[in-house]
Amino acid sequence: MAGHGKEAHPHGADRLCEAGDRVYSRAVRRGRVSREDAETVPCLVELALLHPDPDDMGWLVPTSPQEVMTRLLREMHEQVVATQSRMGSAVSAFEWYAALGGNAHSRAEGVAIRVLDGLPRIRAAMDEATEACSSEVLAVQPGGIRREDELSEGLHRAMALRRRGVRMRDLYTHVARHGQGLLNYMELMGDSAEARTLDEVTERLIVFDRTVAFIPASSDRTIALELRHPALVDYLVTVFERLWRLAIPLTAPLPDTGIEGITHRERSIAALLAEGHQDAVVAERLGISVRTCRAHIARLSETLGAASRTQLGVRIAQAGLDGPPRDPELQPLTSPGPGLPESPTGR
Repeated sequence: MAGHGKEAHPHGADRLCEAGDRVYSRAVRRGRVSREDAETVPCLVELALLHPDPDDMGWLVPTSPQEVMTRLLREMHEQVVATQSRMGSAVSAFEWYAALGGNAHSRAEGVAIRVLDGLPRIRAAMDEATEACSSEVLAVQPGGIRREDELSEGLHRAMALRRRGVRMRDLYTHVARHGQGLLNYMELMGDSAEARTLDEVTERLIVFDRTVAFIPASSDRTIALELRHPALVDYLVTVFERLWRLAIPLTAPLPDTGIEGITHRERSIAALLAEGHQDAVVAERLGISVRTCRAHIARLSETLGAASRTQLGVRIAQAGLDGPPRDPELQPLTSPGPGLPESPTGR
């Protein structure tokens, strides 16, 4: 098989070469392929798309398209924080794998993951899911202060859900507390909606009735994935519920840092700086502008008496700001008393 190494097939499972496409498709249709037919495409074995038939070593059997799709999604989930661009380059591969299969079971599984390319298709799918929803919507809304156009775009869905008695729970960053539009929106929703906030949240996520979820598939959010696979949806719901337990109700004040002159946001900034993140990354993760972030850093430096960024790092560590706040139940920073906010865990 000389001349057919990785140099001849510089690709992954998300973009097969022409020969690999042809041989793998044949293997899926027939259930196996001979080793002779696969000699020109060692990439399929290297990528674990073909493996030896234990009953006859002269043949290779394919990994199911559904297993390949799941593997691709898992790999992208692990890389999504570092780079979301790969998601955009792989979405076409999901459609290709989903279309494969020689029986009704394979075709039924294909609808578990649907690629929505373009805002019109995304909105249409969201409207369809809203109409079918009967009990609950979970949503993660990253970024900072919600713009009026963002709130208005989804208002008709929220009002339709409220009329049917659907419960809505939303997670935002702490910065969203400062937007009057969000406060007006929550007042309009009344008891139908509940919101909590965190320093940071995940990328955008919306789950209807714990059966269908929507996540972005490109950095500009013009491509989305509609997920109906029970295992994937259950995983996303678990992530949401764990974040929800850690979050602080929108109606409750943020906890005091226990250090005079240091706000909750500045403590969050200090912890991210201690991890080595640049100003732009810190600002993006907290949902604020870089200019606002640097203003907080300047105030943090002044409060801690740091004359340089290097010295600021030392001061942050000395003040204990380089990690998450201590558990107030185990190491109280202030004496308990009336008027203190409830614990985010509800205990």
